Amino acid sequence: MNAIQSPDSTAATDGSTADGDLGDMLNELRILLPSAQLLTAFLITLPFNSGFAEVIQSEKWVFIATFLCSMISLVMFSAPAVQHRLLRPLYDRARFKQFASHELLVGSIALAFALILATELVLAEVFGHLLGIALAGSVGGLIGSLWWVLPRFLRGKRLF
Repeated sequence: MNAIQSPDSTAATDGSTADGDLGDMLNELRILLPSAQLLTAFLITLPFNSGFAEVIQSEKWVFIATFLCSMISLVMFSAPAVQHRLLRPLYDRARFKQFASHELLVGSIALAFALILATELVLAEVFGHLLGIALAGSVGGLIGSLWWVLPRFLRGKRLF
């Protein structure tokens, strides 16, 4: 074995490979990115519908916040792929993976807010403002529980 490793070395300290970790991250992106793309595409068309003019002003602010959160998630989810392409060859795969993981987490936070706000936007239009807020809060609780609390709990119990 050569004592000098190439700048694109894939050895990681935990016995896995950095390429494997990057592969896992890409698979996670294959789930998250289409969600952000679909939500953003829907939101882009909304203001051009004839009924949008009838939406009350406070809901238009909710729409703007939803749209911006959705766009932020889309940008954050696509950033690692663009950066990876521009930085090749990678000199420190582990550091790049850590940086990209942070970008994915920020994108996930933005997507969570976009999903909660989109829930409020749709349900407020269908059922009224108060029920829309209450059900959006329930969706927020579900996302918070499954995306953030449960993984930390399982990590603490070392179940996975």
